[in-house]
Amino acid sequence: MTTSKPQGVEMFSLAGKSVLLTGAGGAIGGVLARSLAACGATLGLQDLEESKVTGLATEIRANGGSASTFAADLSGTDACTTLVAEAHAAMGGLNVLINCAGINRRKPIDDVTPDDFDAIVAVNMRAVFFLSQAVHPIMKAQGGGTIVNISSLSARYSFNTISVYAATKAAVTSMTRSFAREWVADGIRVNCIEPAVVQTEFTAPLWDDPKRSVWFKEFTPMGRLAQPHELVGAVIYLASEASSYVTGQSITIEGGILSGADWDSNQGD
Repeated sequence: MTTSKPQGVEMFSLAGKSVLLTGAGGAIGGVLARSLAACGATLGLQDLEESKVTGLATEIRANGGSASTFAADLSGTDACTTLVAEAHAAMGGLNVLINCAGINRRKPIDDVTPDDFDAIVAVNMRAVFFLSQAVHPIMKAQGGGTIVNISSLSARYSFNTISVYAATKAAVTSMTRSFAREWVADGIRVNCIEPAVVQTEFTAPLWDDPKRSVWFKEFTPMGRLAQPHELVGAVIYLASEASSYVTGQSITIEGGILSGADWDSNQGD
């Protein structure tokens, strides 16, 4: 027996849903926030400093949306727990958690310090775990919820100078499956996206280099880097009822990199 569900574009509606988005002050976070608001979500916007998200929240409210702002250093476990509690209280609920916050320190493996390692792991891996752990009882008590993790293609296809970052993203993808399996009986769905390099200020040291810029175009079948707005569709899909039977999955957004190689591309005429 089936129950009545929204049809068509209504499946992607987030009206009546409270969404906590971490890392909202970044380029990707900002694009996601605006799109989530356009789909009707009530937003809780987190970043390290509240000033990074106040303008975004003001813009969303000016356009008829609802947004609260939160400052939190997610490298601390207590801060993760506090953030979830504050967001839940401010929004009057918490239906969706989107773990978008992340950092990186690009160095060859031999140059990585214990501080580098701990800093990247704390934000990219520990925070995802403990934020998700904190929302679990809230979502369970209300009959379900959704978690969307922003992982990375580097979880399965790494490059030099990002050894620790890649390891944390592989952990995020793995945790996504673990959370999904343990919490499915509580009505909680957990999925992630794995984008390739997205052209933002965060990745400028990679794409702004002339040689690397040419390399990215040649390496990626689509011939260019991803743009922040190209992550929106997958995130909205996973956060909404459109993906109601999807959990424990990873969606790669990578311009065809994993589709294979063209062994004729470097041959002469």
